[in-house]
Amino acid sequence: MLLIMAILASLNPFEFLGVQTPSFYQWACDNKFYSCLMTFFVSNAVESQLVSTGAFEIFLNDVPLWSKLQTGRIPQPPELFQIIESQLKLSFSNEQLSPPMDPPIVS
Repeated sequence: MLLIMAILASLNPFEFLGVQTPSFYQWACDNKFYSCLMTFFVSNAVESQLVSTGAFEIFLNDVPLWSKLQTGRIPQPPELFQIIESQLKLSFSNEQLSPPMDPPIVS
């Protein structure tokens, strides 16, 4: 979505990075309608292919937060944000409760 908005607004992120603009991006800016349609359909095809495999798992700090294989569905964004927020609060509170670690012993 950001790519489509950048193309429509004729924003060149490569200038901000101090890099020469690639020819494909220049072509996309010159042919806005076609490149935006192509980007939209290609990204939807890639997303559909990735989701159709059945493997969709989300991990945070090596802790599994969501598995499509276990639940049979993909989480809605508000649901996912709530799960992530809960996990971050839990990990933060565990850090507060854990005793301080001893410094390493150097011999």
